[in-house]
Amino acid sequence: MDWNMAYVWLVAALLLGLAELLSGALVLLGLAVATLVAVLLAALGASFSWQLLGLGLAAGVMLPLVIKVIRPRFSPRGVAYGTTGTGTERGKHYRTLKRDFDGASGLKINGDFYRLRVADSDTTELPANSEVIFQRFDGTVAIVTLPHHTESSS
Repeated sequence: MDWNMAYVWLVAALLLGLAELLSGALVLLGLAVATLVAVLLAALGASFSWQLLGLGLAAGVMLPLVIKVIRPRFSPRGVAYGTTGTGTERGKHYRTLKRDFDGASGLKINGDFYRLRVADSDTTELPANSEVIFQRFDGTVAIVTLPHHTESSS
């Protein structure tokens, strides 16, 4: 069997496909499909520079397609990529926490601890288990508001 670049690209595509089984992000699958374009070009006798160009163009098409179209179809309902910083948490109610090692006030959003600051003030410390409403992020600081409880007196 005579080894040529088509076989080398095919081995690379298969390894990327196998690595995709371990990662689950589907990005490596897009690269594996793009590598199959290089396999096709090598089998047709294109030069190495055309193979690389074909790989680059195919990756430029496949990666956005995989990330924007295919990957969300494999996600559980209600899960969006990058949810923490995209505003999907806006308006949700949270309870404050005190961090163990320094006593900082913060929130746990999607499993991550974020220090907090009350909107329109410099307040960064609230008692533990206080109810707050998340508004947005300012860097890595969660900007929150305090809920306005309207109590009717009888």
